[in-house]
Amino acid sequence: MSERVKEVAVQEADRIKTLTTDAARSGAYLYPIRGMAYFLSHRVLWKPLTAKLVPTLSLGLGVTTFMFVFTYLPQAAIMTFTQGPLAAVSAALLVLSESSTIFTMLSKTLLIEDALVDTFDGVLVSKGTTDLVSSGRQIKAGNNPMAKLGKVIKSPLARFSPNALIRYFMYLPLNFIPVVGTIMFVILQGRRMGPSAHTRYFQLKGWNSAQKEKHIEENKAAYTR
Repeated sequence: MSERVKEVAVQEADRIKTLTTDAARSGAYLYPIRGMAYFLSHRVLWKPLTAKLVPTLSLGLGVTTFMFVFTYLPQAAIMTFTQGPLAAVSAALLVLSESSTIFTMLSKTLLIEDALVDTFDGVLVSKGTTDLVSSGRQIKAGNNPMAKLGKVIKSPLARFSPNALIRYFMYLPLNFIPVVGTIMFVILQGRRMGPSAHTRYFQLKGWNSAQKEKHIEENKAAYTR
């Protein structure tokens, strides 16, 4: 039995090592930087999000501050038993991950879902994929990509799912494994949350579950960023 457990552990470690290497080679970690650069250099895309900027930043700051004040020390104390002095760093990474998850769920549900859809569709229009966007919303005449966006035809993006939160908490015990556990936790979260960022794209493409899963599997390293 112990040999079987050891074998599975080695296989899983090799899988994560391969996935991490492929993710680094894919350059997907540059996507957020490239996305911000593109957004900042195209002022026409700013309108949907600027109106939500102050409440969104306030929510993010509030959630992060609350999590560090009330959860950092307890988690660091518990992790000290398994990680020793490394617990301080691991706990900080864990709290940041938890804060990010909570912030994402709250902001999308309460504040910026419509703005994200408009910005996403606007970027696609500005990149010349108007035909793709027209499958999910009406398109007006004009040169301004944001002004061309009409009424939404397909309900955009997935709403908050309790299953996502359940899966998140299922992975939390990984953080009790020194260093490697926290890295595994972050990788697994990226693998899960990466595809969710493309929910609107999959919807506009009209893909079914099998097509989405095939695409995600073929690009799993890039999604694990």
